[in-house]
Amino acid sequence: MTQKTLIVVVGPTAIGKTSLAIALAKYFQTEIISADSRQFFKEMSTGTAKPSDEELAEAPHHFINSHTVTQLFSTGDFEVQALALIEKLFAKHSVLVMVGGSGLYINAICNGLDEMPEIDLKIREQLNQQFANKGIVAIKNQLAELDPEYFAKVDQDNPQRMIRGLEVVLSTGQKLSSFLTANKKKRPFNIIKIGLNTDREILYNQINSRVDLMIENGLVQEVKSLIPYKELNALKTVGYSEIFDYLDGKTDLATAIDKIKQNTRRFAKRQLTWFRKDTETIWFEPNQGGNVIKYLESKLD
Repeated sequence: MTQKTLIVVVGPTAIGKTSLAIALAKYFQTEIISADSRQFFKEMSTGTAKPSDEELAEAPHHFINSHTVTQLFSTGDFEVQALALIEKLFAKHSVLVMVGGSGLYINAICNGLDEMPEIDLKIREQLNQQFANKGIVAIKNQLAELDPEYFAKVDQDNPQRMIRGLEVVLSTGQKLSSFLTANKKKRPFNIIKIGLNTDREILYNQINSRVDLMIENGLVQEVKSLIPYKELNALKTVGYSEIFDYLDGKTDLATAIDKIKQNTRRFAKRQLTWFRKDTETIWFEPNQGGNVIKYLESKLD
């Protein structure tokens, strides 16, 4: 087997990606690269369902606790750093495992990112201010009018992505959609994509149980310790925003917990929509680890 192969494990949150990735890393005696946009940050553990210390000890992991929330770490930074690491690791392994639920980060490694234009930071600041004062509706309407193609594709529950679309068109006069090409970058390694999914009701129950476990494991205390950073983008995310609202007295704890469950279920649904669009992904149930290995063996031969 001369060609190096990156096995990519994707799927919604709480589906069991971590345990499959560890099983594969042990089977192929290799290392794991995390592509989870929140597990990079060492200050965020409970609310991001990071692998436990025991799990981390079972196989070498990269890009977990690698950065701090005060550092800006973009998808582009991840593409550059992860590709450099992959090249280094392929010097000693013929197979590597990448795992994560962040579609953009997975896409950056598999297909590469488009070159993005320079934007006017004053415009970004104004849009962030507008969002803080007036909420998302005005931004939605403006984006729908100025760049309907990007608006149709973007996750409309994600203010950051919509502000991104607007700041590009307002800074450059060109639509963000015009910068998004379908040109895949050719990678110097094979990529095999494995997706995990199961019955929606089972997944939603797993999500609800995981949120209860996060609360038991001290999520509220973790979020309290992050109050000084609450304005950072890294913390404007499910599991953190809702607890900040509780700590600010905007809601009670039971409501905040329900909100986390609901928002995580919605997030899982969006993840699945994203990953299902990729026809190269082969799907398995979370308990089919043996079948995954058989399938990979047949592809690697």
